[in-house]
Amino acid sequence: MTELNSRRLEIDALRVLWSVRRHGGVTRAAEALGLSQSAVSHKIKRLEVSLDCDLLSRKSGTAMFTAAGEDLLDYAERILGLHDEALLSLTKTPLVGRIALGLTEDTTCTDLARILGRFRHLHPDVAVRTKVRMSLVLRAMLERGELDAAIVQIFAHEVRPTDIVLFREQLYWVKHTDLPLPPSGPIPFLSFDDECFYRQWALDIGQDDDTLLETVFECASAAGIVSAVTSALGVALLNGRHVRPAMDIITNRLPTPPALAYVVRRARKARNPALDTLVAEIENEVSRYGGLTLAS
Repeated sequence: MTELNSRRLEIDALRVLWSVRRHGGVTRAAEALGLSQSAVSHKIKRLEVSLDCDLLSRKSGTAMFTAAGEDLLDYAERILGLHDEALLSLTKTPLVGRIALGLTEDTTCTDLARILGRFRHLHPDVAVRTKVRMSLVLRAMLERGELDAAIVQIFAHEVRPTDIVLFREQLYWVKHTDLPLPPSGPIPFLSFDDECFYRQWALDIGQDDDTLLETVFECASAAGIVSAVTSALGVALLNGRHVRPAMDIITNRLPTPPALAYVVRRARKARNPALDTLVAEIENEVSRYGGLTLAS
């Protein structure tokens, strides 16, 4: 019992370990958390010494985590969730009100869902009404004052000083490996619908260099576009999370797409305490983990 009492699972070290999984490696986790790689490695090493076992596999060609590391990650998720909820519960102030929130489809089943669930549990007298729409639609709703805040995808150069950046990624032209690009003439284009800003960019800037895109397939969902690409129906614009091994990234004939960012954006109107608290919780989560995970 004495030996057990002398051992501790440090919350910061567990958070770092969880970030390594979230971001796919020590280097990426360090960048996301704003720490040096050596600082991240040191925190994990202290955990390993405390537990007297290896958590990370340091052999090339093997899984990132050892069996013990995977076991600890299962506990870490629950420990961190309870830890953060306890802090919020003990420091919360009574809130009453309504929030009109907009989400894109790929943010409804991710970390944001967990945060919203926790918020509802801690603040039962706040009514959160959520609408799931395409980013362009949500941005228009914000401008019209129909939403208090929204999680939207934008081009990285459009990030405002007041936006909270949740995730950054790259946009790519992709095609199936077996699909040859025609040496001249129209390129078959797999497009999202009219409410997608990828499509607007592609049909505007994407055709400035005498390259004609011929829309042969339209679909509102990313899953539909991914399926069409893997069926070798044409080329598409996809973000990095949706690129699959059977896809080639196109680097010629088409202009390089701009980088992307997912942000929390608020409407240009008076704030309310309930919205302030929700946005602060999302911002704190980003700070703790170096960003949020979105659906792929």
